[in-house]
Amino acid sequence: MRLTVIGCSGSFAGPDSPASCYLLEAEHGGRDWRLVLDLGSGALGALQRHTDPLALDAVVLSHLHPDHCLDLTGLHVMRSHHPTGPFDRRLPVHGPDGTAERMARAHGVEHPTDLGDVFAFLPVADRREFTIGPFRLVPVRVTHPVEAYGYRVSVGDVTLAYTGDTDSCPALGPLMADADLVLTDSAFVEGRDTTTGIHLSGRRAAEAAVAAGGVRRLMLTHIPAWNDPAVCRAQAAEVWPGEVELAEPGLTYEL
Repeated sequence: MRLTVIGCSGSFAGPDSPASCYLLEAEHGGRDWRLVLDLGSGALGALQRHTDPLALDAVVLSHLHPDHCLDLTGLHVMRSHHPTGPFDRRLPVHGPDGTAERMARAHGVEHPTDLGDVFAFLPVADRREFTIGPFRLVPVRVTHPVEAYGYRVSVGDVTLAYTGDTDSCPALGPLMADADLVLTDSAFVEGRDTTTGIHLSGRRAAEAAVAAGGVRRLMLTHIPAWNDPAVCRAQAAEVWPGEVELAEPGLTYEL
């Protein structure tokens, strides 16, 4: 499985990175399969440097805040009006209940505009596994102000755990346990950001990974442009026994 960080800026697109979007690729049945975890604001442009968005096999959304889903509207335009179209199938979009209605409101101007002509919206549920080609995905409901999920994504015996946006919660244990890589929210700075129920800090992310057990790599992401990533990494390093990695836009990691 290959992970390419398309965008990792927290809450909004930053000067050096789009908002949340992660391209996963794996070979299966004689071809490469591609999905994206989240497609946040600004991500569609950067995605085109790494793959043809029209070749995606699925989009998987953690939740419906704009920095995780808004560029679906641009992808709809691509699939609706590209000169090589029309396409013979609707693209699966897996996400929380209400994803179709949320995107219709985002795409419409005077009234909601249904995107069901291009996308097949498929609701996810806590711990209900689904597959996309070689990818096995398990959504895990996490703690955020709206319905939100982390995902365990496995290909063969390799597992990526993606937290999406969350604060500390019991669900992080089964989400992260024995993962080859944990890609974790680290939007808050310990000692400065005191609001609960929204985001992890680097330290709390590391604490969750240590408590889960068996995690091989820890990578911090979703760091807003107003934060110093070195501070987030240093706070995680107080707890995490190995190297604390920072997600970097445009880089590809082999898992």
